[in-house]
Amino acid sequence: MMKHSLLLPLLTLACAAQANTLYKCVDADGRMTYTNQKPAGAKSCEIIAQDKPVSTFSPPAQKPRQATPGDFPRVGGEQQKARDSDRRAILEQELANEQRNLDTAKKTLAEQENLILPEERIAGGGIQGGKREARIQSFRDKAQLHERNIVSIRREIGNLK
Repeated sequence: MMKHSLLLPLLTLACAAQANTLYKCVDADGRMTYTNQKPAGAKSCEIIAQDKPVSTFSPPAQKPRQATPGDFPRVGGEQQKARDSDRRAILEQELANEQRNLDTAKKTLAEQENLILPEERIAGGGIQGGKREARIQSFRDKAQLHERNIVSIRREIGNLK
């Protein structure tokens, strides 16, 4: 009984090693076989895949962060204030442009909502709602885009010092 208890772990270990290896073999008749066990009567066998044991991994050493060199160009307080002022002026100009674009888009949308094209009419004096809605949706989208732009620009202006 003692011999069997030692033999089982050895057989298990041998099978595990073979299961991780893939062979491409050519037998005596020239037929190719792919297997995880090397056959005894094979003419030639080559290993085409083999799982290697995974080594313990240690991450590469961290490089210390370098301090900013003393001669690195710095922006003075007055220069930064001038830059911030320029940025505010640019954002306010963008805000004014977007507000004008929004007003124009809303005016165009209102005109389009009041307009009924001949191809949108159906017999009997009704309106094909689907065609009309599809046409008007692009005008709504344009107005919403300008509204989102205005919100974003106002947020940027609010983030300024």
